[in-house]
Amino acid sequence: MVEYGVAKYVLPGQEESGDHHLVRCNRNGILVAAIDGIGHGEEAANASKAAVALLRSSADEPIISLVERCHEKLRATRGVVLSLASIDPEHGMMTWLGVGNVQGVLMRGDAKNGNAQESLLLRAGVVGSQLPALQATVLPIVRGDTLFLLLMESEAIFP
Repeated sequence: MVEYGVAKYVLPGQEESGDHHLVRCNRNGILVAAIDGIGHGEEAANASKAAVALLRSSADEPIISLVERCHEKLRATRGVVLSLASIDPEHGMMTWLGVGNVQGVLMRGDAKNGNAQESLLLRAGVVGSQLPALQATVLPIVRGDTLFLLLMESEAIFP
């Protein structure tokens, strides 16, 4: 139903990365998540893993509810930045939402009738610490469209 690829990098001297992802089929389609734990190493990885566990177990919920639930679960951690996309292939729709600096781009497979790409509007904040007002965006999608979720270095936004 979907093809995907992931590239990860662990900093020299670190055992684990705080960068995690999830691609999960659910009854409505597919949930895709890119998650970056704040900071580096084990504490960042633990926050990301907790978010992945919650998202995996609740993948059928609307994405705003998922982010709110992650926020509550991650309050005792460093927190994460993340972007989520819920893809409904039956209806040709994608709902997405980003908190922090996980970039999202939808590249159109056939751009004859509009924009060649759509960019995810990111909300400043940290899930588990400073949750912004959440608003998801819904886009039509078609076969051949490609979704990119890109984890950027946290220090660029969170020194």
